[in-house]
Amino acid sequence: MSNLSPDAAETLALQVLGWLAGNDELLPVFMGASGVSQDDLRVNAGSPEFLASVLDFLLMDDAWVISCCDALNRPYDSLIHARAALPGGAQINWT
Repeated sequence: MSNLSPDAAETLALQVLGWLAGNDELLPVFMGASGVSQDDLRVNAGSPEFLASVLDFLLMDDAWVISCCDALNRPYDSLIHARAALPGGAQINWT
């Protein structure tokens, strides 16, 4: 498993946010699901918690992950590694 630093994870998540902002079909879905406005996107782009929510959203659908990673030329598992390095990303083991 690849371990990303929080800074590297934030950088990747910012790239994902940029990709999402340019996706005319998926951006409205994200905005509707999260309740954020265009202004919220700009204001919160530097927040690790907000970037984590962007990755959480994208990770809900494999097709979205594939499309984003292909566009960013990143391995398909890079988003889950970035998510793990951001706030709230620790894997919970209930046993």
